Amino acid sequence: MSQDNNDNINIKPEPEANSKPKAAAKPKTTTEKTIKSKSDYLSLRSQINKKRPTFRAQESWRFKRIDSRWRKPKGFDSFMRIQKKSWPAIVKIGYRGPKAVRGLHPSGYNDILIHNIDGLKNLDPSNDAIRLSSKIGKRYKLLIINEADKLGFKILNKGNLHRSK
Repeated sequence: MSQDNNDNINIKPEPEANSKPKAAAKPKTTTEKTIKSKSDYLSLRSQINKKRPTFRAQESWRFKRIDSRWRKPKGFDSFMRIQKKSWPAIVKIGYRGPKAVRGLHPSGYNDILIHNIDGLKNLDPSNDAIRLSSKIGKRYKLLIINEADKLGFKILNKGNLHRSK
């Protein structure tokens, strides 16, 4: 055999000179406005919360012995599990809120539980709001409130505790 036969086996046809170049991908257009600030995300989360149904345990509306808190339906013939039309909605990932504000207080602050004055040291008043622990007595709560006011923190559960002057 000659070398000419081996060379012909691996030859690929060249593309035609008249073929058109591939068009560049079109940029994706969004119908929603672009969300930029935390307040936009918080308002979007409140809109999602309005549409979100109350998730209930299957047939909790029918039997008093079944608590209404969410339990995943696991029965083989469960209409709720197979998502029949007239049955309540089940928990799905699509009901989740925006990632940027997930876990934040509705005011937009991080909700931080405080047990003592030392808990205020490493916090930022512009990002963090404090919640006083229920295990703290009234006198110590007033001390923490005075210190938090000096540092400029927002207190979420101040209630009717008055500042001592």
